Amino acid sequence: MSWRPLVRSCALLLLSALPLAAQSRLTSPKEFFGHEIGADYVLPNYTKFLAYWETLARQSDRMELDTIGKTAEGRPQVMAIVSSPENLRNKERYRRIAERLARAEGVSEAEARQLAKEGKGIVWIDGGLHATEVLGAQQLIETNWQLVSGTDEETQRFLNDLIIVMVHANPDGMELVSDWYMRESDPKKRAMNIPRLYQKYIGHDNNRDLYLAAQPESENMNRMLYTAWYPQVMYNHHQTGPAGTVMFAPPFRDPMNYNIHPLIKTGLDVVGGAMHNRFIVEEKGGVVMRSGAGYSTWWNGGLRTTVYFHNMIGLLTETIGNPTPMEIPFIANRQLPSADLPMPVKPGVWKFRQSIDYSVTANKAVLDVVSRNREHFLFNIWKMGHDRIQQGNRDSWTIWPKRVDAAQARIAAENRGRATGGGDEAMAFLGGMAAAGQSRSGTAAQALMGVLNDPAYRDPRAYILSSDQPDFPTAVKLIVALQKNGIDVHRATGPITAGGTRYPAGSYVVRTGQAFGAHVLDMFEPQDHPNDFRIPGGAPTPRRESLAQVGEPGLAEGRWHLDHPEHRDEQGDRRARRT
Repeated sequence: MSWRPLVRSCALLLLSALPLAAQSRLTSPKEFFGHEIGADYVLPNYTKFLAYWETLARQSDRMELDTIGKTAEGRPQVMAIVSSPENLRNKERYRRIAERLARAEGVSEAEARQLAKEGKGIVWIDGGLHATEVLGAQQLIETNWQLVSGTDEETQRFLNDLIIVMVHANPDGMELVSDWYMRESDPKKRAMNIPRLYQKYIGHDNNRDLYLAAQPESENMNRMLYTAWYPQVMYNHHQTGPAGTVMFAPPFRDPMNYNIHPLIKTGLDVVGGAMHNRFIVEEKGGVVMRSGAGYSTWWNGGLRTTVYFHNMIGLLTETIGNPTPMEIPFIANRQLPSADLPMPVKPGVWKFRQSIDYSVTANKAVLDVVSRNREHFLFNIWKMGHDRIQQGNRDSWTIWPKRVDAAQARIAAENRGRATGGGDEAMAFLGGMAAAGQSRSGTAAQALMGVLNDPAYRDPRAYILSSDQPDFPTAVKLIVALQKNGIDVHRATGPITAGGTRYPAGSYVVRTGQAFGAHVLDMFEPQDHPNDFRIPGGAPTPRRESLAQVGEPGLAEGRWHLDHPEHRDEQGDRRARRT
C-alpha cells in the first residue's frame, strides 16, 4: 500500500509586501485621519485604513504589511506583522519554529522544549469580521499605532518576545458600512441601518464559514492560521456586549467540546484571567465572563472556535460602542459584583473612544500574558499536537454524552436490581445513587468503564473516501475544505484494503493521527451536544452560537466513516459507510 501526499501550501503568501524601512517620524492617526480613532460621529473606511497602514509600514521598522489575498469584491486583504526590527529580519526562522511545534510530527519532547526556548510567541489579533460591528476594525488602527510608536518598557517587551499578526477580516464590509454611515452630512443622522449584505455572498454568516472556507476572506485567513503562522493565541473582536455591561471576555461557560484538548480550556482560563485582571487594575469595570453571556467552546465553524480544533487558544470579546454616542442602561442585577462580573460599570453615556480604550487594554493583556509565558505557550501547542498524534495512532475512545447516558442507565438498572426486597430505606438510598450516576468501585467500576470503552466505539484511525462512490466530485469538495483547514490528506496510488473492504486507486485517506486530528473527528463524526438545561425539564440554556454544525448537504453526502456501529449495514459489515 502506498500513499501520495496531497500538496499543502506552507508558504506565506506575500502579494504586496512593502519594504522594511528604518524607523522615522511616524504619522499619528490624528494627523492622518484628522481626528482621534474613536471620535464621535466619524468612521474611516477601508480605503483610508489601508492607506494609513501602508504609511506606517513605510515609516516604521517594527511593521511589515502583507497582502494575504483578495476579497470577494477584489480588494487586497492585508495583515500587519509587528515585532522588533531584529525579529522581523528573522521572521521566517520564527515562523518555521511555530510551524514545527504546531505540526508536532517528528518533534521529540526535548526538541520541543528547545524550540520553545528559541521561538517567539505568535499572537493573532483581528477585527472587522462583522462589518456593522465597527469597533473591531477601528481598534486595529489604534492598537497597531501604539505598538509601532510606543517607547515604554512594556511595549518593548512585547516586540522582543512576540510576533503580532494583525488581520483585517472583512475589508469589503468596512468600506461599505463606513461609507453608508458617513453619507449623511448631518452627524446626528448617521446610522448603521445599511440595507444590503456587507460580505458579498453571505453577509453576517461569514463567521459560519471557517470550517468550509467557501469565501475568499475565510480561505485567506485559514491559510495564515493553519499553513503559515500557526499562532498559539488568536483574538477575534466582536460586538456587542451584554446589556448593562461593556464587554464579555473569556473564560467561557460549558459545554466544552469533547474533541478539543483540555489544555485549550485551561489556557483560555489563563488568558481570560489575565484580561480581567488588567481591566480591574485599570479600573475599567463592566466586563463579564462565563455565565454573563451565552458563549461556549462547543461549536466548530467560527473564526475563534475553529482554532480550538487546531490546538490554538481562541479568544472572543463582545464589546459595546458606536461612533454615535450611546448609553449603558441601568440593569439592577448588573450592579451587584459576582464571580462572573467582578467590577460592575455605572450606567450612563458611553463614547466610542471608551470602547477603543477597552479593546486596547484587552489586546495588551493578551500580549502581556503570552510574553511573560512565551515558552509555555509554545511548548503547549506542541504538547496538544503530540497528544493528538499519539491518540490517533493507538486505540482510543472519545467519550460522548450519549455514551455517558448509557453508563448511567446501566448503573440505574443495576441499582434497581440490588434494591429488590431491600425495603423502603434501601430503595431510597440506591435510587439516589442511580440519580447521581454513581456505582461501586473496583470490579464494578471497571465493568462500567467497559461500557464507555466498548471496542465497537473506538475512535477511527482514518477515514476513507472511496474514489468509486457516486458523485465523487462532491466528496472531493470535502477534501478541499479539509485542506483549507490545514489537514494533511493522502491519496492511494493503488488499491488499498482497510476494515476488510477494498478501495480503488485514487481514494482519499484522512488520518486522525495528526496534530489537527480534533478537526478531523469533529468534521466526520456525529455531533452529540450535551443536554444544557438550567433545571431538569426546563428550557435549554440560550447560546449565541446556536446554528447546528452540519455541513452543506452535498458535502454531507460525501462523508465516509470507518468502523462505527451506528453506521453498519444490516449484515453488520464493518465497511466504510456514508453518514
